[in-house]
Amino acid sequence: MVLALKLKPTAIADAYIPKEKTTVPQPLYPLDLYLCADCGHAQLLDVIPPHILFEDYIYVSASSLNLDQHFKQYADDVMKWAQLKPGNRVLDIGSNDGTLLRFFKEKGLRVLGADPARDIARKATDSGVRTIPEFFSSQLSEKIRSSEGSFDLITANNVYAHSDQLGDMTDGIKNLLSPEGVFVFEVSYLMDLMEGMVFDYIYHEHLCHHSVKPLKKFLAAHGLELIDVVRVPTKGGSLRCMAQLKGGGKNISPIVETLIKAEDSYGLDKISAYQAFNKKIDHAKIQLLDYLDERIKSGKKIAGFGASATSTTLIYHFDLGDKLSCIYDDNIQRHNLYSPGFHIPVVSPSEIERRKTDDILLLAWRYEKPILAKHRDFLKKGGRFILPLPSFKVVT
Repeated sequence: MVLALKLKPTAIADAYIPKEKTTVPQPLYPLDLYLCADCGHAQLLDVIPPHILFEDYIYVSASSLNLDQHFKQYADDVMKWAQLKPGNRVLDIGSNDGTLLRFFKEKGLRVLGADPARDIARKATDSGVRTIPEFFSSQLSEKIRSSEGSFDLITANNVYAHSDQLGDMTDGIKNLLSPEGVFVFEVSYLMDLMEGMVFDYIYHEHLCHHSVKPLKKFLAAHGLELIDVVRVPTKGGSLRCMAQLKGGGKNISPIVETLIKAEDSYGLDKISAYQAFNKKIDHAKIQLLDYLDERIKSGKKIAGFGASATSTTLIYHFDLGDKLSCIYDDNIQRHNLYSPGFHIPVVSPSEIERRKTDDILLLAWRYEKPILAKHRDFLKKGGRFILPLPSFKVVT
């Protein structure tokens, strides 16, 4: 393993806390990305125990902008691709609040979720999407197989990057697939992350940063074949990967080799690509801080917009902790909480005028269009939106 990208240590990225807990310092953890010189896989080596990250998890799929529409289309596409019929069985690993499974259930499929976030799993079950409140593992797969049988489709969306025991998880998936079953998962795409400057998607939940070449090799080592890949726009650029049991009935799409060649051309398995990426990040940071320092010196009040996990990486690495008076967010579940580590208050955007904010830094910069469309009044009254990435921009 070679150190590829050194980011500043942060508090747990999604650990937004109530006011009464702000007197207790939140520990910082290293956030360094390493590259395997053997296979080209990129990952964090500093692992926070999963029960700390996930058992009291507060993120729910329904809170992400447009994610429900994405999952609705996802269910349609996967059902068509996998030729699923009513009565087929689906298991979703990391099923969260059951948003995806609900779409499959509406189409007549028999659904089951597995998610370690206990409260979220309970609420999903209460809403009609039966969810096992446990971490998925090969051991759990044995219990599920004995009580439920095998599955025609197993999904894992934005969770296949989260496990320090990815081999064991994959063995459990193989154990539960029916002979003609398929495993479909979505992960952030490392090449999109680098090309799109989405470095803030690196945080402690995301241990693995996937690309096609090492994924193909890894799945093969666990008795699975990578047979198709679709690039999708979610999370700053993701891969939807389809796999089957080795020797299964579906043909391997030529897109798999096409993307591997593109990754080789980009140098995704070479340290030089990460050195160039790091220089771009440093340049973006300097541009932003020069602007903010000038505005603050002239007496302007700066706030952030977007209280997400990615915001934590951005705030720490760009040294923004003492520059933001508050963070606005449309998600009411985040209101009156405080940001990880720096304890910046999260408030409703209805407070913008009362708080006399001059500039708003779009921490959630990937959602520039819907946020700006919703808050045109702020611009009309002379406010400014600042975009830190993918390149610095001020919107007036």
